[in-house]
Amino acid sequence: MKKIGVVGGGAWGTALALTARRAGREVLLWAREPSVVQAINTAHSNPDFLPGIDLDPALLATDDLAEVAASDAVLLVAPAQHLRAACRALAPYWRPGVPAVICAKGIELASCAMMQEAVASELPGAPIAVLSGPTFAIEVARGLPTAITLACDDAALGTKLVEALGTATFRPYLSNDLVGAQIGGAVKNVLAIACGIVEGRGLGDNARAALITRGLAELVRLAVAMGGRPETLMGLSGLGDLILTASSTQSRNYSLGFALGQGRPLAEILDSRQSVTEGVYSAGAVVELAGRIGVEMPISAAVDAVINRDVGLDEAIRSLLSRPFRNEGL
Repeated sequence: MKKIGVVGGGAWGTALALTARRAGREVLLWAREPSVVQAINTAHSNPDFLPGIDLDPALLATDDLAEVAASDAVLLVAPAQHLRAACRALAPYWRPGVPAVICAKGIELASCAMMQEAVASELPGAPIAVLSGPTFAIEVARGLPTAITLACDDAALGTKLVEALGTATFRPYLSNDLVGAQIGGAVKNVLAIACGIVEGRGLGDNARAALITRGLAELVRLAVAMGGRPETLMGLSGLGDLILTASSTQSRNYSLGFALGQGRPLAEILDSRQSVTEGVYSAGAVVELAGRIGVEMPISAAVDAVINRDVGLDEAIRSLLSRPFRNEGL
């Protein structure tokens, strides 16, 4: 684990690359944008996606996937809806035994596949791990204390990855529940949009607390139905990530929901952004996946209705508030 490759030159990919450098690894980052590659290699910065952060001069960038694939482990940080295509492009250069560490959070819209399924189909035989948890890229890049889940079926490989990436301020906690880690990371983005709507609409702190709690319940239902463990969703990649993403304007998903709650059109919000807001694209996939396996997710369904089905905010809120009373455990 001396050389770490990073696929994705956005804020999170750059922050993870910087973290791996702090852990003493040789790091090569692949970026799609030539301006990002040039800025990292010459100015040791990424002003397009991570402004104000000085990068380690030893952190190098490339536009050649073959170069980044020649690593001891590769962090896959492409946006969720583009992860399959990135792996397909990497496949000709992938060496047997090199672990693929999934750092994207989402459900594939076209297929309802988890990220693990998308990667496995394009990189068959590659050992897979999932890195997920409560992380704002800018805080990780600044070296502020962060704890995160690293899920891997192979305990020995998981331990090597933890040792390769861990530092005093970036602390991976090992798990073997890849499903739980992935579902937690995907659904919390959708729920964060709902929490932002509540705040933007001025519905109060009581409503936001209720939404986070009931949202966690539907997140757990989906994860368990997919084979995940409830306790995973009470940890960093579930509850921890949900609390962070659903309560701070630093969150792209929460801030998008807040703007929606204030009455701004979705298209206008998205046009003003350079980075991807994953919850917008995962909402439909989460709801469709839940429907396929018979899991009820009313909050996620309300977000999907607002974003993808032209349902007005007031109508979606009324629909949630008019649901029948029920036992809390359900």
